[in-house]
Amino acid sequence: MNRAILTLGLVGFLTFFSCKEDAKSKIKADNVAVAAERDEAAKQIPVMTFEKAEHDFGTIEQGTPQETVFKFTNTGDGPLIITDATSSCGCTVPEYPKNTPVAPGESGELVVKFNGSGQNQVTKTITVKANTEKGSELLRIKAFVNPKAAAPVGPTK
Repeated sequence: MNRAILTLGLVGFLTFFSCKEDAKSKIKADNVAVAAERDEAAKQIPVMTFEKAEHDFGTIEQGTPQETVFKFTNTGDGPLIITDATSSCGCTVPEYPKNTPVAPGESGELVVKFNGSGQNQVTKTITVKANTEKGSELLRIKAFVNPKAAAPVGPTK
């Protein structure tokens, strides 16, 4: 029993004094500078501001291709990078500057092409994923699509 207490005491004593090294001597100044730069860069968040978030093509004939441009500006502090842009259906195709940094204060364009499919009131959404605080922005296009005029059936004179 005494040996167990003595052994336990000795292990505790060695553990206590072996951990008393000067922690400050282990800090590398280069690592502190790199961490400070990284933390400062993390505070610089881009903000994507669009001139318009919705476009109405008005009344169009079915199958008539349409195109619009959504202009945006980086109103934040850090470089803006669009990583993806997807639409709610295959009839709408967004084109964007993929993985191209847009500096603070600079502008860019996102082109949306719609093939004119559907009938009556049609609304499509485009989700733009970027390195903003929200992570994504939502754009919308709409149109009233009139069906194509049916070709006359029967003999013609």
